[in-house]
Amino acid sequence: MSTPDRIDVSIEHKRTDPAQRDGAHPNTCPDCGSHYRDEELAEHLRVCPQCGHHYPVRAPERVAQLADPGTFEEEDADLRSADPLEFFDLKPYVERLAQAEIDTGLGDAILTGRAAIDGHLCRIAAMDFSFMGGSMGSVVGERFARACERAAEDHGTLVSVSASGGARMQEGILALMQLPKTVAGVSELHEAGGTLISVLAHPTTGGVTASFASLGDVILAEPGALTSFAGPRVVAQTTREKLPDDFGLAESNYRFGHVDAVVPRGELRSTLARLLRLFGTRR
Repeated sequence: MSTPDRIDVSIEHKRTDPAQRDGAHPNTCPDCGSHYRDEELAEHLRVCPQCGHHYPVRAPERVAQLADPGTFEEEDADLRSADPLEFFDLKPYVERLAQAEIDTGLGDAILTGRAAIDGHLCRIAAMDFSFMGGSMGSVVGERFARACERAAEDHGTLVSVSASGGARMQEGILALMQLPKTVAGVSELHEAGGTLISVLAHPTTGGVTASFASLGDVILAEPGALTSFAGPRVVAQTTREKLPDDFGLAESNYRFGHVDAVVPRGELRSTLARLLRLFGTRR
C-alpha cells in the first residue's frame, strides 16, 4: 500500500471491522453489529446511533457536513502527482494514481477550497483516506501549502481535517519534503496573523501527524480516532512492552494534553463555528 504505517493502521486497530474483511456489508457497525442503509448513516453523519462508532468519512462528504450549503469553492483541483522515481511495486505508481482517481473521483488525497461555516469565511483542507490511504505526496503538500498561503492573505482561518497513513512511499524523498513544506506553510499563516484549526480523524498517523496536523492553534479529535506517529503494533514491537488498550487514541491524547478536545462529529460544525467566531473570522 502507500506507507508502512498504513498497513498497521488498517489491520491492528480495534475499530477495524473483522466482519468487513470477511465480506460483510460495510455499513455493519464494527462495535455493536448494527446494520444501516446508506441514507440512514448519512442522516446520522456516518455515526452509529446505537453505540456512537464513527465511520470513516470521504472528503467531499466531510466538506458537505461542515460548510454552509453552496459556499465551498474547490481550489487547485488540476494538480496531479508525477512519478519522478518511476516507482513500481505490484503495479506502476501511475496506474495506482489513475485507479485511485477513478475509485474516489478525487485528483489526490486532499480536497481544499474556500467556504463558510455558519456564515464565517474560512479555508478547508479535508483529507481522504480512500485515496491511497490518505498518504501525503507532493500534491497533498502543495495543496495544503497553497491553502495556508491563501488563508494568510486573508488573515483568516484554515480548518484542516486529517485522515492519513503518512508519507507516500512511491514518491520517496519528495514525499518526506512535504513535512517541512507544510510546517513552513503553517508558520507563514501564523506570521500573517492567521489561524489553523486542526481536526484529527481516524486514522491520523505518520508524517501528517509529525507535521501540520499537530500544529493547530486548536487541535480537535473525533472520538476513538487513532492519532499517533506509528501504529500500536509497531510501537509494541519496538519497545517490547505491552501497551494500554487506548494507546494512541483520541481520548488518551486528550488525557495527556496532546489534543484540546474530543468532539463528536455531530458537534463538530457548531464547535468550529464557535472557534471561528472567537478567532475573529469575518462574516
